Amino acid sequence: MTQELFTADEVADRLGLHVRTVRNYIREGRLTAVRIGKQYRIARADLEAFTGRPAEPAVRDTVVRRRHVGVSSIVEIDAISPETVSRLSTVLTTATAHRRDGDGQLRLNIVYDEERAHLKIVVLGSLSTSADIFGLISAVIEEPET
Repeated sequence: MTQELFTADEVADRLGLHVRTVRNYIREGRLTAVRIGKQYRIARADLEAFTGRPAEPAVRDTVVRRRHVGVSSIVEIDAISPETVSRLSTVLTTATAHRRDGDGQLRLNIVYDEERAHLKIVVLGSLSTSADIFGLISAVIEEPET
């Protein structure tokens, strides 16, 4: 059995009423509704009988949704020299400045603690762009130190 049901909020929007008014109509028995859990549901036929006119079909999510997939990662590297950090920072800055059209958005934060020789890179972006960044990081840190 598939029957279109409206919430009290939807009925209020359709009729230009406050939702409390609709709930009062239900409690007074002027508008037939069923209680499901803690909320009222009003059948299309009951709404049409109440208003005396046909109810328009409910518009359900007519907005076109576009899928967004994002990556947020933190890359931490210990025992890294200031020279390698400088080289890595230059490579990543150049890569982000010269991205092609269609590349996903990308944000990088690079923090280096020279005293501890610890580097932290925060990567926020699309899957493919983040993967490219990870490849660049890997290539630079796997080079032998000079």
